[in-house]
Amino acid sequence: MAALAASGTFTVRWRRAAAAGALALAAGLLGACASDPGRIAPGTPRAEAQQALGQPTARYPLPGGGERWQYSYQPNGQRVVNIDLDAAGRVARRYEALTEANLARIAADQWTRDDVLREFGRPARVQGVHNFKGEIWVWRYADGPTWRLLFIDIDPQGTVRGWSAGDEPLPDADFDTR
Repeated sequence: MAALAASGTFTVRWRRAAAAGALALAAGLLGACASDPGRIAPGTPRAEAQQALGQPTARYPLPGGGERWQYSYQPNGQRVVNIDLDAAGRVARRYEALTEANLARIAADQWTRDDVLREFGRPARVQGVHNFKGEIWVWRYADGPTWRLLFIDIDPQGTVRGWSAGDEPLPDADFDTR
């Protein structure tokens, strides 16, 4: 450690880490200034909702001529808020997509990649495992004070084969890195 500090490498790394942290904090504060999509009232006209919320991260057509606006905070956040507009262009409903109750709706062997995207948006990350030929899509979410991960297994044909949830491993705040 003393050799690193003496060489200046430690100082450079520390400054880079501090700068990255400051940028992340600034981005978070700017994001907090935007209107919360979870607070938009049903019946709000499209133009008013657009002005209050800004551009959604994704848009999906709904049956009957409606449209879903999705506001995702992935990959670093833990929320996905869906706002459904009716055919007349008014907010019909809004809800948090990443809840335990909503996860229970996932239908293995029936849902497709498109169903998953429409409901939960783009995952925080995509990974593979040796014993499954498809992809594992992963989202971060909070269940009360517990940070969780949602894993959805999607086969090469785009069909959901299963899903699971688990606690997100977090760094130990008491772990001394000195």
